[in-house]
Amino acid sequence: DKPVRTIADIAKLAGVSKSTVSRALSNSSLISEETRNRIQTIAREHNYQVNQPARSLSMRRTNTLAFVTHGYYDDICVEDLFLLEMLGAITATLAEMKYDLLMVNVDPYETGWVNNYHNTGKVDGFILMTSMRKQQHIKLLVEMSAPFIAWGAPQQGANYCTVTGDNLSGGRLAAAYLLGIGKRKIAFLGGPAGELEVMLRYQGFENAISDAGITLDPSRVMHGDFSSAGGAEMMRRLFDRNIEVDAVFANSDLIAIGAMNEIRDHGLQVPDDISVVGYDDLSLAQYCYPPLTTIKQNIPESGRLLVQNLIQYLETGIVTNVSVPVEVVVRASTKVN
Repeated sequence: DKPVRTIADIAKLAGVSKSTVSRALSNSSLISEETRNRIQTIAREHNYQVNQPARSLSMRRTNTLAFVTHGYYDDICVEDLFLLEMLGAITATLAEMKYDLLMVNVDPYETGWVNNYHNTGKVDGFILMTSMRKQQHIKLLVEMSAPFIAWGAPQQGANYCTVTGDNLSGGRLAAAYLLGIGKRKIAFLGGPAGELEVMLRYQGFENAISDAGITLDPSRVMHGDFSSAGGAEMMRRLFDRNIEVDAVFANSDLIAIGAMNEIRDHGLQVPDDISVVGYDDLSLAQYCYPPLTTIKQNIPESGRLLVQNLIQYLETGIVTNVSVPVEVVVRASTKVN
């Protein structure tokens, strides 16, 4: 079944107009109690919640959304091509919906930026694309009742809008694919250990390894940042410790590219000696050498949902948590044993 993601989806299920759904979710007396209850039941079944403070914001709209990131800080990956591709998807959807975008670069260790934009008439809401200290920023936005949507897996019990790739499935797919082509000594090159997305990818990876009756060697589990330099550094640690590896699951395409460079620097070949799987399916994945097998995140769809669901939240107060499916894209960086 097609997942229910927007107010239009609820309207289709209920066989009513979008305005009727909006009225039902705001407990309007302009529609019958029976219709109102039926629509609210459908909304509850699909994990939609109505937040009344958000509805009041629709009265003073600027038709501008803020894209919040901390990409220019030196201690964060400055070559974040994933962020750029997501920004492209977001701006394309904003143009279709006749919205403008304000870029907000923030210091991950500061939270005063919220006051500079919330309730100042500059923006209607925030698209949060930060990774470092993201939960601190989310906590402040929630406390201030600032309308926002966050990219990434929601915390348990979270009552705010999110869009995320299916990280658990992504980790499982990567491990299952590598096991299926005969790999048994698989290294996990993860992003920062505390990030929920990384933990979910590891959990899926570990589950697939365990389901195959294989004990995961903890010495093959590495964490670093999402950059190519991070990938090279993690691969170097494996080589320095003489840890035998026949495949690598990298938590980003950039990590994978750094790992492949390091493998070549050690006189080995990809995929003849070590197979490599990345994550994201950035545009460059098909052009690097060798072309990269990777877990594809649907970036155009994710960017569209970040915009549409935030605007929907502004208009109706409906909180949505959407998980976008991922898939394996097989290229030349992996080889059957």
